[in-house]
Amino acid sequence: MKAFVQQLQAQNIPVLAFDCRAIQPTEQGVLAALGQLCEQSCNHMSEIGPIIDSLGQPVVLSFDTYELFRLLDGWLRNVFVPALPDHVRLFFFGREAPVAAWLTAPGWQGLCQHLILEPLDEAAATTLLQQAAVQPNRIPLINRFAQGHPLALKLAAAALAERPDLSIAELTGTHVVGELARVYLQDAQDPITRQVLEAASVVRRTTRSLLAAMVPNIPENEAYEHLLQLPFVELSRDGLVLHDLVRQAISGFLQATDPGKYHMYRRRAWQQLRQEWVIAGKNHRWRYTADMLYLIEHPMVRDAFFPPNAHAIAVEPAKTEDGAGILAIARSHEGAQSVARLQDWWQQVPTVFRSARDQQNELVGFSQVFDPTQVPSELLLADPITHSWWQELQSNPVPDGQRVFFIRRALGKHTGEALSQIQAACWLDAKRLYLEHLDTLRRVYIVFRSVDEQGPIVERLGFRPLDQGIQLDGEVYYSYQLDFGSQQVMGWLAGLVDARYGAIEQDATDQAIPDVNASQFSQILSPQIFDAAGHALVMEGERIPLTPLEYGVMHYLYTSPGTAVSRMTLLEEVWGYDYEGGSNVVDSIVRSLRKKLKHYASAITTVTGVGYRFDGF
Repeated sequence: MKAFVQQLQAQNIPVLAFDCRAIQPTEQGVLAALGQLCEQSCNHMSEIGPIIDSLGQPVVLSFDTYELFRLLDGWLRNVFVPALPDHVRLFFFGREAPVAAWLTAPGWQGLCQHLILEPLDEAAATTLLQQAAVQPNRIPLINRFAQGHPLALKLAAAALAERPDLSIAELTGTHVVGELARVYLQDAQDPITRQVLEAASVVRRTTRSLLAAMVPNIPENEAYEHLLQLPFVELSRDGLVLHDLVRQAISGFLQATDPGKYHMYRRRAWQQLRQEWVIAGKNHRWRYTADMLYLIEHPMVRDAFFPPNAHAIAVEPAKTEDGAGILAIARSHEGAQSVARLQDWWQQVPTVFRSARDQQNELVGFSQVFDPTQVPSELLLADPITHSWWQELQSNPVPDGQRVFFIRRALGKHTGEALSQIQAACWLDAKRLYLEHLDTLRRVYIVFRSVDEQGPIVERLGFRPLDQGIQLDGEVYYSYQLDFGSQQVMGWLAGLVDARYGAIEQDATDQAIPDVNASQFSQILSPQIFDAAGHALVMEGERIPLTPLEYGVMHYLYTSPGTAVSRMTLLEEVWGYDYEGGSNVVDSIVRSLRKKLKHYASAITTVTGVGYRFDGF
């Protein structure tokens, strides 16, 4: 992308280079970025044409890391791009394929091309390694190992520079970038480089203030410069950014080998971020939103904002011709009364519907999202579900100037309201509201029938059940409400991170991080009884060995005292989000734990219909 931009600039073609990592993924964020690049003010769509015309002809717009703009995809395609003058050309660079609508939607066929950038050929890879001063006799071996991956080639060259005797042949090529990143970290001779690299790997972006907070024993400028010299670190308008594959590899390696240090870095980062977002200007608060989300490790919470595989589905405003398909989807999963209510909504305010389309541009789902003050009151009150929400809102109003959104329904063509790519894409689309209304959004209402599946997820996000349910077609629809609190979305996110990193009052911040090992940090987190390294409990001088799963279940219950933890949550937290086995394995582990705990077995209480609760020793 950089080479492409340089070639255009050499031909005196104006290039507006958008770095999606440093732009708020909202309509106003794009307009503001356009204004900054053109050194003009741009606050409205009508101003785009005159601003770009002033640059001459032709003009190129380049969007880097476009996958981060997925939730804006529909607006860019349907609103932004059509508003551009004809002499503008756009280029999107990212690691994910574009949604099919760019290639196949009516009116778009033939306008876009999709180009896959392949690895370097052997000659280009050799040139790169020669420029990195790799010894000639090592180049063929590295080429075979890295298979033309530019980042792998750079990492291999950097690792050999640190340790010339490194045997590349001993590494496997399955996860080339990850393995090389770990080798580079393990064999870094410079302790300062190693330390700042570890710290930078656990946060979304690295600023000078964050580095100073995470590694207080290293002068701020020195730490920053050490990081900037690394071959996989890039300077952006948002701070220093590690290549995401390297960041994931080093962060995972650190978490596995020294969880104490890993959590200490994250906790110190959170303390700094929490101070900064309070005084951050309105135009910068979205950055702290993303920073906070990155620190949330719970898979259900993270997937609500960064859902896996959601890029395969595009969600955008419903079109007139979508009505029949939306109602057909509703009839496949809802009863006659519910479908009648949805039909009323479609006939009177179709603008509240959003269509989900797959890679073939087919309608595969829909969602219904709106501000209750922007729809006809008689329609709102005629629907039993929204009527109940409106009544609750009247008895518990939000302060003036704060907004409320109703998420009335979200259904997939074949999956209904079950967890799926479509539901994930609708969650991602709802993130739009959170970002667009950071300073005004106060409350969100949502409804489900499958409360056993969806309930634990939304409750983990902070939603609370509202009532005993609304009856439609003999089915019960359960309502949930999320109140963000007086500090709106930012305060709510801060609370989620506080739940993980804010409960520890003592942080030993006067100590250098390398002096805090996993055992010491485990004692800070979970007083004395847990031996993380040995997967054991130490109680009354007795050591109780546990299997990794027993240890994981015990630790999770212990750190959630008095809270009923569902079997699903334990599966996700201990076994991993992708575990496909049944929940009976949790019961088996708990039985085994109780046997080992002997007279402390009653500390783990069975909560009928939910799971288990830790009541204390």
